[in-house]
Amino acid sequence: MLRHWLVPAILTVSSALYTVPSLAQEQPKAAVTVAKPVVRDVVDSDEFIGRFEAVDEVTLRSRVGGYLDQVNFKDGAMVKKGDPLFVIDQRPFQTALDVANSSLEVAKSTLTFAEAEFTRTEGLVQKGTLSISTLDDRRRELQSGQANLRGAEASLARAKLDMEYTTIVAPLSGRIDRRLISIGNLVQADQTALTTIVSLDPIDFYFDVDERRVLNYARQAREHGSNLQEGGGSLDVLVTIADSTEKPFKGKLDFAENRVDQETGTMRVRARFDNPNFVLQPGLFGRVQVSASNTYKGILVPDEAIGADQDQRVVYVVAEDGSFTTKPVRLGPRLYGYRVIREGLTGDETLVVNGLTRLRPGVIVDPKLVVLPPEAAATTENGQ
Repeated sequence: MLRHWLVPAILTVSSALYTVPSLAQEQPKAAVTVAKPVVRDVVDSDEFIGRFEAVDEVTLRSRVGGYLDQVNFKDGAMVKKGDPLFVIDQRPFQTALDVANSSLEVAKSTLTFAEAEFTRTEGLVQKGTLSISTLDDRRRELQSGQANLRGAEASLARAKLDMEYTTIVAPLSGRIDRRLISIGNLVQADQTALTTIVSLDPIDFYFDVDERRVLNYARQAREHGSNLQEGGGSLDVLVTIADSTEKPFKGKLDFAENRVDQETGTMRVRARFDNPNFVLQPGLFGRVQVSASNTYKGILVPDEAIGADQDQRVVYVVAEDGSFTTKPVRLGPRLYGYRVIREGLTGDETLVVNGLTRLRPGVIVDPKLVVLPPEAAATTENGQ
């Protein structure tokens, strides 16, 4: 009885053992996308937060006092240098100008008479008809007439200048703010603020740089035959604003302060940007990237190709037989939409760039090869 029971059991176990390797052989391959890294010239960059400021900014005040008579601009409009913006009531100044003109004519007439008297007296003195003291009196009157003429000319020039000052013109081209005073109000000379104007093209961007990077930029500046305070040899910078639809704006470093702040350990640096469309506005925050190295051959991979193995970052290298191995890498910054690999790759490897979740120890992959573009399509110029 026992003998008959053992035979089916042995057959069952043998059948099970026979089917195990067969199932392993039929296990499907993991479909993944593979590609070689992008190898291209790159330049490392540092990123800072800063704010835009106008190159030129002016608060308009009148040089003469009086009642505001005209406002010749629209709030927030673009104005050009020399555009008339405000007009102070000109009637008192026109009257003063007329008086100055009259005084000048009187001074000219008086001087003409004094010159004639001096000439006549001088002739009579030579003939002995008049005394020398009389000639001295006529000389004094002549000199007084000359001085009065100069004074009248100066008064006329002042009256003309005051008349000119009644029209307040734009001292620079840019965007004007709202008017701060209405028509009919009294304007105090050199005191009452009328409005402000800021220039927009070009525009400056200020940011603070820590000591370590200051030394790095100073070294680069020396390599360009310049110094950091004069712009560091025109180091290239890119700035990105909050509007993600706008591509980064290209500019150049053109100034740095002459000392490091002892309290913060930073130096204030300035970059200048062309702004022909007036997209950049004073007061806007932005993220600026400054070139932090010379050009070198960089190895770049998508972030999606990078995995984690405990405390290190790894990539998955595929062999010709479909097997794969992990390779530790040291990461650098993001550039051109990819991640720079500092160490761990030569650039000739075939990496898994999509489908990392399907990878298991011992799994054979079914690779689909793609070619990565030099710059990721959906990225901005600075690769962010």
